[in-house]
Amino acid sequence: MSGEGAFVPAPIIVTALFGRADQGWFDAQRAAYFPPERNVLAAHCTLFHHLPPSSAAELKHRLIQATRGVRAPDAKVGGLMSLGRGVAYRIDCPMLTGIRADLVDAFAGMLTPQDAGGWRPHVTIQNKVDPKVAKLLLGRLQAEFQPRRVEVAGLAAWWYRGGPWELLSRHLFA
Repeated sequence: MSGEGAFVPAPIIVTALFGRADQGWFDAQRAAYFPPERNVLAAHCTLFHHLPPSSAAELKHRLIQATRGVRAPDAKVGGLMSLGRGVAYRIDCPMLTGIRADLVDAFAGMLTPQDAGGWRPHVTIQNKVDPKVAKLLLGRLQAEFQPRRVEVAGLAAWWYRGGPWELLSRHLFA
């Protein structure tokens, strides 16, 4: 397809959505520690990095099934993670892990190696910095860390077109 406004297929990203207060807290952490020139997205917890565009309809259907009439899962920030060149908050949420496992089964033949491999749910608050800078931040945050409950409000699918993501669908828990 060509022409202005034409649909261009793109990979799909799937993320957890946080409640407003928790999203604000994660975004503030990201604004404080992420290199500003690279901080073009809101804080997020990625379930899948690259589903094919052909999966859009089936994915929406499955996300509706996973959330409609379902109580929001119990979740918490359980700790910090080193990313080598960055730092992330680990998200502990068994229900989210179960939803992702079901989606892995459903889309098994379509998954990239990154999405087919193990999943470590997290929210990145610093990335692409010198490893020494990341190690210093990790130590500072670990010294004052307290686990905290977070609200996982829903799930979202996004088109990835190279820059900020474009919303495909949003699915809220009851």
